[in-house]
Order: sequence, then C-alpha cells, then structure tokens
Amino acid sequence: MPSRRLLLTATALAMPAMLASRRAAAQEVTLRLHHFLPAVSNVHRHFLVPWANKLREESGGRLRVQIFPSMQLGGAPPQLYDQAKDGVADIVWTLPGNTPGRFPRIEVIELPFLAHKRASVNARVTWELFDRHMRAEFGETHMITAWAHDHGLIHARREVRTMEDLRGLKLRFPTRQAGEALRALGATAIGLPIPQVPEALSQGVIDGAVVPWEVVPAIRLHEMVRNHVGIPGSPTFYVASFVLAMNKARYEGLPAELRRVLDANSGAVAAEMAAKVWDEEGPKVEEIVRRRGNAITEITAEEKARWQAACAPVVQAWIAQLRERGVDGGALVEEARALIARYGQGVA
Repeated sequence: MPSRRLLLTATALAMPAMLASRRAAAQEVTLRLHHFLPAVSNVHRHFLVPWANKLREESGGRLRVQIFPSMQLGGAPPQLYDQAKDGVADIVWTLPGNTPGRFPRIEVIELPFLAHKRASVNARVTWELFDRHMRAEFGETHMITAWAHDHGLIHARREVRTMEDLRGLKLRFPTRQAGEALRALGATAIGLPIPQVPEALSQGVIDGAVVPWEVVPAIRLHEMVRNHVGIPGSPTFYVASFVLAMNKARYEGLPAELRRVLDANSGAVAAEMAAKVWDEEGPKVEEIVRRRGNAITEITAEEKARWQAACAPVVQAWIAQLRERGVDGGALVEEARALIARYGQGVA
C-alpha cells in the first residue's frame, strides 16, 4: 500500500512537467517559405537561409522556416503573392512588379532615375515609405518586410553606349516602370519573370535583360551575353522592390512568444539583412564576370543626362495615373527623393 501511495505521489509531482513539455511541443511551428530562384542564388543562401536560422535560434528551435526555392510548391512567380494570401505557402518572397499595377504606391521606388545605387539606402527608404503609406495596399497579407535592391544594369548581346544603341534591342524588364523607361529610351521592352530569362535568350525572344549583379550567376546570364552596361552614380536607372509576405491567419495563429520573435526580425531589421546581399555580393559577381572576359562599361555622365530627360515623362505619367486613383503620387515622389537624399548622404 505505501508503495502505491508513493507511485501516485510521484506521478502527481511529475504531471506539471509532463504538461509543460506537451505545451512546449505544441508550440513548435514550421512555416513554409516559397520563392522563385534556385537554392544556389545569393538571396537564398545569404538572406533567406540566415534569416530562417535567426528565427530558429532566437525561438529556441521552436520557430522553424522550411524554404522551397524554384517554385517547388507549384505555380508561377506572378502567383506567389496570392499563394501567401490563400495559404498555399505560409510566407513568400516575391516582386510586386510580377503583378503590374496591383500595388501602385510601391512603384515609387521603381521610377526611373529616382533610387540610390546602394541597396542599403533603397531598402531603408522602401520600408519607411511602406510603413507610412502602403500597408492597406498589401492588407490581404501580413507584411514581414519590403525593400529594394541596388543599381540595375543592362546585360545585352551587343554593346550599349548611347540611347541610339538601345533602339530595337529586345530587353527583359522586371517592373512596369522599368519597362516604361526602356520604351522611352527606344528599346523593345519585354516583361518576363526572371526564371524565364535563359530560355528566352536561347530562343531569341530577347537580346538581354535588366537585372542587378546579384542575380546574374543564378540564371547564368554572364554565360549568355557578353556586354554589361551600368549607369554612373545616383540616382540610378532602375531598381525593383521585393516583399516578404505572410498568410494573415498563419501569423495571427502563432503563439504570442513566437510572434514576438518574428516581429523582432521583421520590418527594418529584415530589410537591412536583405540589402546586405545586394551590396556585398554584387561586387563579387562583377569581379567573376570581369575575370570571364566580358565587357563591363558605363555610359557617360552626359549620356546619363540624356536618358534622364527621356525618362522624365515616365515619372509624370505615373503621377497622373495615381491621381486618377485618388493618390497624390507627386507627394510620394518628393517624399521618396527627400528620404534618399537623407539616407544616401555620404554613402558611396
């Protein structure tokens, strides 16, 4: 009889620990993150994976992110945002530019000759503008962060030194505003998600693409074209914005302590992590391309001024389009320029 009482007492004493253990196990969460580039890409290896590791470490292993690159969960890149909205994926990394016109306010950072050449500046400006003006635009999801990359280049099969060299050149563009800018310069602009670029080049659908250095190795662009043309200084010709968007119900259903970990690694913190990839990996890619023997050039400052003048109507047209939607696009442009001037001061 005493041994029975001892067993019952021991069991009673152990119950709180057992229940606590079960509660802890119930609070372990794995989120599925879906994106469009291969696992060898710089953004996958140097941003998404380290970001996921940071969440795991700071949550004591209870918040995990399983990453699915190369559209492994199905669909096409333009469907990624809706996959987060609908719960096909818990989190997506995508470009608003994949769905032209759906998110008009964030296009402000993508206007020609507005953004800084450094991603660190553009990311800070994009998130600040998003936080002030764009939450409702992305209200169907929980937005983890938004940012924009560094200076984009023209990568083409033929040399480009002047606006006249662009005439008739079929170039892939990533955003609506980059496409409008290319048309203003005389190029034939063709919109394509980045994974389709290699096949389009091999089939002669395009003669080149505008992308930043960072993504070049992931699609082996430097093996398919030999001319890489930059625009000197800031403001730069074009950048693209990105978002990490999460399914709203999935975010709201997280245990409070895990939600706090995610929140601590969202917003400006995550945008800064992302920007480092472009600013740090871009020069490394440029050196790889240079060693390959490809031609890397810049247009002159005088030629840049010609390009800026040709693209000025693109900005005015965007402002007019937003006015029709009841949005003061001109005020957004001025605010973006002021923020770029402030955060870009002293940034080479």
